[in-house]
Amino acid sequence: SKQTDDTESGHHMKRKIPSSGFGNAKKPASVKQETQDIETTVTYLSMDHPPSLRVMPPANLKLALMHVLDPTISYYRYLYDAVGAEHHWIERKLLSDDQLAAAINVDGVDVYVAYCGGNPAGYFEIDARDTEKCWLAYFGLLPEFHGLGIGKWLLSEAVRTAWADKPESLHVETCTLDSPHALGLYQQMGFIPYERRNKTMTVPV
Repeated sequence: SKQTDDTESGHHMKRKIPSSGFGNAKKPASVKQETQDIETTVTYLSMDHPPSLRVMPPANLKLALMHVLDPTISYYRYLYDAVGAEHHWIERKLLSDDQLAAAINVDGVDVYVAYCGGNPAGYFEIDARDTEKCWLAYFGLLPEFHGLGIGKWLLSEAVRTAWADKPESLHVETCTLDSPHALGLYQQMGFIPYERRNKTMTVPV
């Protein structure tokens, strides 16, 4: 799941931590790259009250969920790429470090990472800058952790976390490039589709 970026101005930045120690945080130099257009259908879903269902974590796995305070740019880029590469997540790969910092290190935006046996297994990002309309902006698992029952638990925790601030509604979007299970999983958790749009995405070959 991913939300189209629409970074707003006028929000106070959180304390900025230097990007170092985890991969290469610098944006690669611009290189002309072959691209292709992909047609996709985006489905927008919402819920207007917290669900009664809470999913417990798989008992056979050592799982932990941690709130990432002021995520470093390098770590965020790692998570974004590790989760989104196979689903053509590209919007935030196009941002400079400063632009990305302005999008994630701002009041009202929070990132949580699930760890399995000490390894990052997935993450979600909540955008609650609009108190009336909260967004589950990003959600997903690293490919190595698919099929273990982690996704349903992590989505349940994401929804519970988002509702803790008591927004008027919670929204998410998914498209046909995401996991084929995504739409059904959101609906199981209580999200209801309210709009569909066709979209053309330009992605690297």
